[in-house]
Amino acid sequence: MKIEAIIIDDEQGNIDNLCRLIDKFNPDLLVVGTANSAAEGEILIRRLEPDLVFLDIQMPGGSGFDLLGRLGQARFEVIFVTAFDQYGIQAIKFSAIDYLLKPLDENEFQVAVEKAKIRVRERTTSQSVSNLLEYLQAGRKSAPKLALPTFKETLYVATDEVIRCEAANSYTTFYLRNGDQATVCKTLKEFAELLKVHGFIRTHQSHLVNIQYVKSYLKEDGGMLLLENEFRIPISRQHRELVKSRLANM
Repeated sequence: MKIEAIIIDDEQGNIDNLCRLIDKFNPDLLVVGTANSAAEGEILIRRLEPDLVFLDIQMPGGSGFDLLGRLGQARFEVIFVTAFDQYGIQAIKFSAIDYLLKPLDENEFQVAVEKAKIRVRERTTSQSVSNLLEYLQAGRKSAPKLALPTFKETLYVATDEVIRCEAANSYTTFYLRNGDQATVCKTLKEFAELLKVHGFIRTHQSHLVNIQYVKSYLKEDGGMLLLENEFRIPISRQHRELVKSRLANM
């Protein structure tokens, strides 16, 4: 099965480099078109209906996000290829969409493409792209949906539905308000960075808590948080002052 791809980037050198990597590692990928702007890319996508789009974020005359917003529902997978953009990368991570930073790393490229191939074969509408657009439209101060790729499926959960997260080696388990749990193969550190602007606080090497569910601060055992569901969360010595400061500013 040939997977048809389009590359959209305002720098021809980046397009040429992607084509080289595709030829080298992915003969089952067929580049059916390239574009140097979001406007040109939109025309190509509507005309060719590709399976996969390699998309730059920052381009003159309109960003990759602008392009996706104009297209509405996406029946293709996306791999962002971009220079570092803090808010853009945060939005992408929230939706569990793959991205590659320039200059490209060959191993990271291969991993992202293999994952995209799997999604292409399973796809209908790309829920990850839809979730990304919702995040961008709502803004970071709302309660956007976080993509949680579990072993069986990808769940999209509003951040205010998450009570706490607990680490176990390289896995993180999310405990939700409705009583459900979801385990993701990502470290707690990644989620702590992603969720800190949405009211989450790291209390311990193994614990991340949504501060809106904190009932009280207990002084026993060096300090603990009592949650509304009566669950107790330990506070490590290194996090104690930060936790107290955040609680004082609630």
